[in-house]
Amino acid sequence: MLPLAMITGSVFYEFFSELSFLTPYLIFSMLLITFCKLSLRDLHISYLHLWLIAIQIFGSLAVFGLLYFFDPIIAEGAFICILAPTATAAAVITGMLGGSVATLATYSLISSLSIAFVAPVIFSFIGTHSDMVFADSFLYIFKQVGSLLIMPFVTALLLQKILPSVHRTLYNAQMLSFYMWSVSLAVVTGKTVSFIAAQNSSSYREEIWIACCALIICVSQFILGRCIGKRYDNIIAGGQGLGQKNTILAIWMAQVYLNPLASIGPASYVLWQNIINSYQLWKKRKKELVN
Repeated sequence: MLPLAMITGSVFYEFFSELSFLTPYLIFSMLLITFCKLSLRDLHISYLHLWLIAIQIFGSLAVFGLLYFFDPIIAEGAFICILAPTATAAAVITGMLGGSVATLATYSLISSLSIAFVAPVIFSFIGTHSDMVFADSFLYIFKQVGSLLIMPFVTALLLQKILPSVHRTLYNAQMLSFYMWSVSLAVVTGKTVSFIAAQNSSSYREEIWIACCALIICVSQFILGRCIGKRYDNIIAGGQGLGQKNTILAIWMAQVYLNPLASIGPASYVLWQNIINSYQLWKKRKKELVN
């Protein structure tokens, strides 16, 4: 589904770029379905989670600061690859790899809610609305990003209390979020390709640099996450929590609040993280066959 969605979005980019207005609704729906599977009884915050969220926030700012004087757009592309919250599908991959799903699910929620409050502050200073008064910029961005990340969680809790039958239906429809993710991937890929097609050839060098930075960041985050996870006996959850990103959300935030060219970062990150995930799953399956 990954290559099919990306190829479809690339080939028919003119059509899918026109559907970009659907992206926030698709992200909301995917998060709602995912959060309906979470049980508050299983959510326990640990030092591992605190380390990962600190790297996610302060690491993104540090990388942005280091790359800004080299090229501001490359800095934005690298920055959003680190700041982006954990992917909704990360818990699934963690379970397939034999890791702690509860640990990863907890961090997925912490990551999303933290970025809902932090992203508007950061984008108010470095984003397209940085020329606005801070309070106005923060409220404007929080209304979009915050509602997109917080409301699905609140809605899931309300459904569990008020409409348990609907909550149960969404709980059992986890595969639906996968198909929504595929459609979202086609849409954001189409939007990205549409933007690239409108650029002149002088931008290609910058785009290659952004994609290369995304590769380095992707590998580094998986390794660093596993190293931190090892200290807390959660190697797999640590690696997936820090390395596997909600790239659909990251691409959307880059296209809306940063230079649209920065979306090349998370767009290429989709490819890099899924290559790593595929390798990990292949390695685990090979080990099981040997044993």
